[in-house]
Amino acid sequence: MEQQADQVVRAIVIASDPTQGSLHQQALEYLSNIQQNAGETWNLALNLFVDTTPIGERKHPTEARFFALRVLDDFLEARSEPLDEKSFDTLRRMLLAYIHPNTLLRNKFSHTLTLLFLATYLDQWPTFFTDIFALMRPAESTSQTSFNPHVSLLFFHVVIEISEEVADQIIKGARQFNTDRHVRDARVRDAVRERDAVRINEAVLTIVADRVERLQVLRKNTTATGQETSEVLEVVDWGVRTFGSYAGWVDINLTVTPTTIPLLFALLSDPSLSVRMAAAGALRRIVSKGLKEPSDKLQLIKVLSLGQVIDSLEERTRAEQIARGDDTDEGEESYREALGRLLNILGLELIKLADDAPADEVRAEGSRLLQQILPVMLRYMEDEYDDTCSTIFPMLQTVLASYKRSRKLSTVPLDKHKRVFLASLQAVILKKMKWEEGADLDDIDEDDKAAFELLRKELRSLMDSVLSIDQDLVVDAIRTHALQTLQLYASGAAIKWNDAELAIYLIFIFGEINKSSTKGRSAFSQAPQVPKERRKEIDYADFALTPHGELLLALFETGISAYPNQAVVMQFFETVARYGDFFKVRKQCIVPALEAMVGVRGLHNPQSAVRARVFYLFHRFIKDNQREISLELAGTLLEGIRESLTIRVELPEVDPNEPNDPLTEATTTPDPQLYLFETVGTLVHLFFKTPDQSAALLLSVVTPLLEELSANLQSFEGKKDVLPIVKIHHVIMALGNIAKGFPDYPTPVPEDFVFPPLHVFRNIAQAILMSLGAMKEFKVVRDATRFAFARIFATTGPEVTDLIPTLMVNLLAHFEGSELVDFINFVNLLVHRLQQDLFNVLDELIGPLNAHVTNLMFQPVTGTDDILTHSESKRAYLTLLNNVVSSKLAGILLSDRNKEGFEPLLQSMLQVAGDVSDPQSQRAAFTFLSKSVSVWGQPLPGTANGDAMSGSQGVPGFERFVYENVVPTAFAVLSVPELNIKDGQVLVVLQEIAGLLQTVGKVRGQEAYKFFVSVFLPAQNWPAETALEFTTKMGDLDSKQFRKYFADFVRASRSTS
Repeated sequence: MEQQADQVVRAIVIASDPTQGSLHQQALEYLSNIQQNAGETWNLALNLFVDTTPIGERKHPTEARFFALRVLDDFLEARSEPLDEKSFDTLRRMLLAYIHPNTLLRNKFSHTLTLLFLATYLDQWPTFFTDIFALMRPAESTSQTSFNPHVSLLFFHVVIEISEEVADQIIKGARQFNTDRHVRDARVRDAVRERDAVRINEAVLTIVADRVERLQVLRKNTTATGQETSEVLEVVDWGVRTFGSYAGWVDINLTVTPTTIPLLFALLSDPSLSVRMAAAGALRRIVSKGLKEPSDKLQLIKVLSLGQVIDSLEERTRAEQIARGDDTDEGEESYREALGRLLNILGLELIKLADDAPADEVRAEGSRLLQQILPVMLRYMEDEYDDTCSTIFPMLQTVLASYKRSRKLSTVPLDKHKRVFLASLQAVILKKMKWEEGADLDDIDEDDKAAFELLRKELRSLMDSVLSIDQDLVVDAIRTHALQTLQLYASGAAIKWNDAELAIYLIFIFGEINKSSTKGRSAFSQAPQVPKERRKEIDYADFALTPHGELLLALFETGISAYPNQAVVMQFFETVARYGDFFKVRKQCIVPALEAMVGVRGLHNPQSAVRARVFYLFHRFIKDNQREISLELAGTLLEGIRESLTIRVELPEVDPNEPNDPLTEATTTPDPQLYLFETVGTLVHLFFKTPDQSAALLLSVVTPLLEELSANLQSFEGKKDVLPIVKIHHVIMALGNIAKGFPDYPTPVPEDFVFPPLHVFRNIAQAILMSLGAMKEFKVVRDATRFAFARIFATTGPEVTDLIPTLMVNLLAHFEGSELVDFINFVNLLVHRLQQDLFNVLDELIGPLNAHVTNLMFQPVTGTDDILTHSESKRAYLTLLNNVVSSKLAGILLSDRNKEGFEPLLQSMLQVAGDVSDPQSQRAAFTFLSKSVSVWGQPLPGTANGDAMSGSQGVPGFERFVYENVVPTAFAVLSVPELNIKDGQVLVVLQEIAGLLQTVGKVRGQEAYKFFVSVFLPAQNWPAETALEFTTKMGDLDSKQFRKYFADFVRASRSTS
């Protein structure tokens, strides 16, 4: 045994040193094997832990003994059967013998001892606590009169561990549920209550009281050593924690006595922070203990008189906090947090009594006591430290929820006391919504910023709760606060930046708060409602503003946008961009808003982060108010933002040791400047009634970009550098966004339509194509080109479709698998935009694309990324095929170039339709088959059915494909064992199959219904009556009814099979 123990020690030394090479891994495996076989190796571990040298010192190092305890833990924790007597006696004797000296592994050892207790207390070691108590008492041969402090601390740790194991719901919920363990823990809990709870409680309180008395003596004795005081404090601290650990699951008469409560209250004001925190925790456990009778809980709360105690302590600690000033004492703040959590628990218990107690007198008394602590709760909420403030949020949310329920059940006005409380609460919420005055938002830690924004969100939630109880109170409070702050600023008085920011923020959220407000112009103006076409006839300036309109107008009348603080200005920008409809009723505010945005506070701000946000806000403002902007103002704006149109490229720092592509790194993050280029397109379009001026303005904007495109092409050819590639990417994206600012090309084109500057867009498209031709090997350039052309086609319609063949050739010249989805989506967009104008291009493209995707769909996939790419590509292509068949382009699949691939395409669609492992693709495949029946399954002119549609594309013999392949595939899916009809996606597939079957019936008429009744369904062994009923339903019911019938039919048939 000794030799094996030495071997384990050596293995532990090697395992802790990774430089040992292969020995390191062997040592880890050796030790892991010992742990995994704890049932056989526990004896070795026990000796490793307790062995001593001849002079009584521990033989093995701490690391080895710690490992030994882990092995013992694994042995004891996995047990469901009692230990054999020999093993139990060995463990009990050797571990008890180990308790005598001071232990450096107290926490770990206490856990092991607890596991042994849990495994043996019920049947083998009922004297566990008796044995521990014997070790705690001073030996008769010594002069020591107090309990052994080391054994006492071990005892405390064990009791805390036992409480956690058998009664702590958080810890029990975190581990995997085990029925045997759950039952055992409940039995242990009951046994402790019956056998030892009284003695445990007596021992804990006796030790704590003894050490508290000793502590008082030491504090008065100036010659006392710090070490002795510290040791005594440790015992008191852990003793109170121990008391709190079992207070929630033993008899309340043990923990709430004339002795315990004064002791806890005295410790609640102890000079030692740890003791105060422990006392607060113990009281919290007592208050939250479940009692059967509400009257008992009420009596407990009244006996404790915690409300008055917390009130007093809050006043004292707040005074100390104020006296400290800027000197933060984190320990004392954590104590205020502990008191806040104690108040929170007390409040939650009182709310239960006030709302749920069956007896009227209990509810009334609970409500009275609750009213007493609400002012204390508000003082905690007002605390400058957010962690302290948020401790009472659960209580506050429950109070508000209670008020809301009362309001719903009653039509009488709100109780006076409740309204006063809500008004005070609203005032505190507004105060807490302010940034700290010393915060610098230009240089703030992101975590701190996120924490405050989260607090604001929680405060907003509380405000919404108050709003649901008394809307007028909240609306009036916000309106008054914001207007008073703005008017104070307008009067020339100095206001703090955080007050100004809060005032604007309140206006920003006013639209959400004012639930009675309507949408659109009516939210800001009291003008009468008129039809949309008559709005131009109304001068909204003649009508009074709503409260929200008054608040927004005050932003401009007070000139708050000039406040010398960027956070205030940014909140102003956020607010004016949010409420675009206001500027339709007070047009005189448009120019001041834009002047602020375009100036050095906005688009020309030296800080890139500010500019980036303003780019978006400016874009949103212009987009919402473009019809209110005069041509003169549009021209001024274009001149004012020209300097901001310079393409800025910042190459990220790339770690040479990381496999990152610098091009991808530099182009992955969205560029906020693109919003500005889109806005340029919007402003230029405003001149559409003067085409020459519109073309000149557009040319003046894009010419510098085209010149930069050319310059960077030449630069790249000379240096083969990354920077020119990134710049070309950015320029192409910018040109595409300028096109995005123009409206979409209409279909059909109205007679009075004024075309955009098509020749300029052609020049742009040709320049981009030239760049693509020179740099098509770079994916980022291909990506940017697809994006830009998608926007150009949307703006110009069929006017530049002659460039598509060249575009496609260059895009496909260096094609990566990851681009397939984007490319298919791009083609999809062209199909949607250009329809028949795309016929020739798609006629050439669809064959190779179909072959590529079909090959991809039926290749084996490995790895998560491959599976994702495979699925996305398949779905994108199915969407394209459905769009092709739905549009006027279905003929390309049967053109001379593609007709040979038509039947293989149909067969691949049948395979996808039959694959129940991918319901999304399966649904799309059935959609395609259904549309195919509609397009190519039409009866030919002159056939017996006589149901041919006008412009029929019926294909001879297509009905045989439908009857022999499509219909059998649809019904085969219904009988697949893996089909999970409870899955929502599968239900959608069933609905698509139902639609397909109805389509077959409607297109082929009586021929199809006869096929189902007389041929197909009988062949599937359907009874004649069932087949007739099904076919009749298929023909008579509308689409929605038949889909429901079909789903119910499948569900019923599978449940009986």
